[in-house]
Amino acid sequence: MREIHTDDAPSAIGPFSQAMQDGDRIYVSGQGPVDPESGEIVSEDIKEQTAQTLENLETILEAADASLDDVLKTNVYVTNMDNYDAVNEVYAEYMSEPYPARAAMEVSRLPIDIGVEIELVARSE
Repeated sequence: MREIHTDDAPSAIGPFSQAMQDGDRIYVSGQGPVDPESGEIVSEDIKEQTAQTLENLETILEAADASLDDVLKTNVYVTNMDNYDAVNEVYAEYMSEPYPARAAMEVSRLPIDIGVEIELVARSE
């Protein structure tokens, strides 16, 4: 088991790692729409938030020598299910077919004031 960390993605805001690799699996902690350089939320627009979230996930996977093409499963958390279609629109731009298995759920709050958080499991070669 090894920790995956990159300064090119937001730092963890609690006692957890950006990602952990165990054998041929990479487990990436929930990421949100935080700009890794400024530490600020990128926008209030849910599409921009989703894009930054996926960029952060991609950066962490790259630190583990993987990519979004290696994603097996995602969990998507939104604070307003009315944003589901907008999140899906951006998600489909980053993920390729066959799409990963996925769960999507509305949550009342996230650790910071954001509209979307995504975690994932990917394979490693």
